[in-house]
Amino acid sequence: MKPLTPLQQKFILHWGKMGTQWGINRTVAQVHALLYISAEPLDAEEIAKALSVARSNVSTSLWELQGWGIIRTVHVLGDRRDHFESVKDVWEMFRTVLDERKKREIDPTLEMLSECVAEAEKDKSDPQTKERLAEMLNFFETMSNWYGQIRRLPTKGVIKFVTMGDKILKTLGLGSSSKSEV
Repeated sequence: MKPLTPLQQKFILHWGKMGTQWGINRTVAQVHALLYISAEPLDAEEIAKALSVARSNVSTSLWELQGWGIIRTVHVLGDRRDHFESVKDVWEMFRTVLDERKKREIDPTLEMLSECVAEAEKDKSDPQTKERLAEMLNFFETMSNWYGQIRRLPTKGVIKFVTMGDKILKTLGLGSSSKSEV
């Protein structure tokens, strides 16, 4: 692999920084960034050398990224080593990350909120907490159901939906500059 260009370095460093903001290890995000912009699949040694990080750190990062489903192992003819490549379609990658975050964060929260609301209904001593938890559960259920509906759309449908912006607000009678009631 050729040395990284300044532009590649800039992207990889920023993606690592943003990864930490999203709760992802910096090196994991940098490995992903490198694989995303790489023209060909890379093996772990090439990744470690390009990013100047320990091979063990690269292995851990690759394992995590595979768990997220945004990189995959590929085989290169004549080379016994595993090579890795990122999902290149940003819409597919975004959907995969959202699916994983929903599975890891939203679904357990929904389950916990359901349990709490059921417990609160048995214990009538704290109606304030019951009301707040029921509102939170309703919100999470509504957003989860909405995500499921959007998730079923083909990519072209999602792009069209996302780019409609003000047209959706006007259709709903909210106008382009109106703020919705909470």
